[in-house]
Amino acid sequence: MSAGGIRFENVSVAYGSTVVLDSLDLSVEPGEVMALLGPSGSGKTTALRAVAGFVQPVSGRVLIGERDVTGLPPHRRGIGMVVQQYALFPHMRVEDNVAFGLKAQKAPKAEIPGRVAEALEMTGMAAYARRHPRELSGGQQQRVAIARALAIRPGVLLLDEPLSALDAQLRSDMLAELARLHRELPDVSILYVTHDQVEALTLADRIAVMDRARLQDCGTPQDLYRRPRTEFTASFVGNANLLPVTVGEGGVTLDGVALTLATDGVLPGAAATLCVRPHLVGLGDGPNALRGRIAEVQWRGSTHRLHVEVGAAGRRLKADVGELRETPALGDEVTVHFAPEDGVLLAAGVTDG
Repeated sequence: MSAGGIRFENVSVAYGSTVVLDSLDLSVEPGEVMALLGPSGSGKTTALRAVAGFVQPVSGRVLIGERDVTGLPPHRRGIGMVVQQYALFPHMRVEDNVAFGLKAQKAPKAEIPGRVAEALEMTGMAAYARRHPRELSGGQQQRVAIARALAIRPGVLLLDEPLSALDAQLRSDMLAELARLHRELPDVSILYVTHDQVEALTLADRIAVMDRARLQDCGTPQDLYRRPRTEFTASFVGNANLLPVTVGEGGVTLDGVALTLATDGVLPGAAATLCVRPHLVGLGDGPNALRGRIAEVQWRGSTHRLHVEVGAAGRRLKADVGELRETPALGDEVTVHFAPEDGVLLAAGVTDG
């Protein structure tokens, strides 16, 4: 298996005067799953294609292991790649699809059947080796695509929105399969492109948050969820309440209501935003209590999402609360609260971009 690990060194990609990836510096350690998370047009797929060799940077370097691959064609980079459309050959049986990359690499003929069987066994598709893609479900076709990528024993596996064409249950099942595969392939570095925060939070060791062609934030899922550093990260990684607050000498206030929060270096007089996750907002009296009116109620099975207009400006605060004996009516006055340690202050304008 080839050496893993990926390093972007100040990588920029442009089409004419349009910069689609701007000065990306990022390292993926051997054996690490790094998710590139962001909206359409954020640069995440361009970054993956730069590793694959399908786009050429206008500046910077891409390294796999310690090898500079910036100028190498895709077939000489030692990578496996899976895309959302599966890209299986319809006229070939499953085993021949999986063998395709090995034959392209001119692997010894005697080794190919064993490598194919190993990859199909790893992805749970050994019993389907003689079938054609048209005889498989979408989830099974994606497993074959993953088996084909793994058969060449890559040091780096690139996954470009691999689950987006699957329904919700299949997506959940495939996430579990990918997590299992990662445990079985501890030396393979995985770069996983997605716009789905659940996929990123579930699978990744670290998440690189992309927006407008630039890296905005990078950290473990727990860090980005619990302590985001920017408003964009807070809103894109999980659901968040983001409310403008005032930081003064005496502390933090929301429309004149004093709050108990760690200021974390936000200077008095600076514009700031309060970030608090909806599931951490409780109904009733408690620390950091805010009075408000019910503007909307959404029943979500095990929880209710309450939209509460708080403060003089009537800013909406979302609270996810458990089963209620009586569901509040629109216009009812309520009190909501959150613990001091559950609120995060974000300085306005903070970005890694």
